[in-house]
Amino acid sequence: MTRGTPSDPPATGPLSPRDVAERASREACGVPTDLLEGYVALLAAISTGGGLDGEERRRRRDIGALAAERDVPMRGVVDLYLSATWIAWPSLPGVLAATGADALRRIGEAVFHAADTAITAVAEGYEEAQRWSLRQEESFRREFVDDLLDGRRPETLAGRAERYGLRLAGSYVVVVAAGAQPFVDGGPATRRVEAVVDGSRTSREVLVTTKDGLLVCVAPDAGGAVEEFVGRLLETLGPDGGWRIGVGRPQRGPGGAVRSFEQARQALHMAQRLELPGQVHLASDLLVYQVLIRDRAALADLVDGVLEPLRAGRTRPETLLDTLSAYFAAGRVATAAAQQLHIGVRTVTYRLNRVEALTGYSVYDPQQGFTLHVAVLGARLLGWPGDT
Repeated sequence: MTRGTPSDPPATGPLSPRDVAERASREACGVPTDLLEGYVALLAAISTGGGLDGEERRRRRDIGALAAERDVPMRGVVDLYLSATWIAWPSLPGVLAATGADALRRIGEAVFHAADTAITAVAEGYEEAQRWSLRQEESFRREFVDDLLDGRRPETLAGRAERYGLRLAGSYVVVVAAGAQPFVDGGPATRRVEAVVDGSRTSREVLVTTKDGLLVCVAPDAGGAVEEFVGRLLETLGPDGGWRIGVGRPQRGPGGAVRSFEQARQALHMAQRLELPGQVHLASDLLVYQVLIRDRAALADLVDGVLEPLRAGRTRPETLLDTLSAYFAAGRVATAAAQQLHIGVRTVTYRLNRVEALTGYSVYDPQQGFTLHVAVLGARLLGWPGDT
């Protein structure tokens, strides 16, 4: 409300603290009067030469914290205190007893300095309570995210998920993104993505968070929410950041998020190992590789049995492996593989012949070529020859 245009008519006599509080509450659009507890008495004491001690400041900070807990807007609390100050002014003992302009000026300076100090203390208590509430909420959210994506305490997940707009009885998909730098809660890239999601039509049912350096989005498998998020994510992160995105398969129920999360994370891992083209990798498109990696011991035996002889050649095994990968990726066309590798066709042919001479497997024989292809994929997935 505009100062100088009070809603109540001028008082005909001194106002009691209760009268001041009630009028100030009306001026401040109904902010509770108990948030002024002791304030009018404080102003009365200041007007007669009293002071504002440390105990009173602590009292104001406690009141500020109480206002924050009640979700009273800070601007409303400030309005309440300012209204109480000007409403109480004509009734303050020092003002009533003052003789002359100089005396009124000194009292005014003291009263309004005390009002400034009191309101500042209220604001400090308010802000401290909000920071504590925010830290507590962040702790609750982090705990929920970890339980959701680690599969812990599934019996409590559904109820806690509603707090974040998720209905885990439905079907959800988890999308993860990895970049050159790890994603962290509150980091610049994370905040940009959160801002974009907040502006989308499905924002209420989408949870954006981080986990193990990955940006994670839990989105409903309905209404194009996943496609919308992936598109917005690519627009936000940009094309040149080295980003890769993994998309899990739709899963239902409290335990579905952890399954979809693992699928999305594994899709990222496979795409990086296999050096797959593109930025977005769907777990549903990589099922054949999941079959390969499921029996890791058997896959390792295949890789060792077929490719281990490559270590005996003059050409580094990594070079021969890269040539095989490019050859199979190019549809077994040597010319296309040479273009991809930026080498001559004769060099590709020479290397393929060296592979046959060392391993006994020829890329030109359908069955042997298939065995070589699977072994090459397995080598990529297992990190052979570097860290098997």
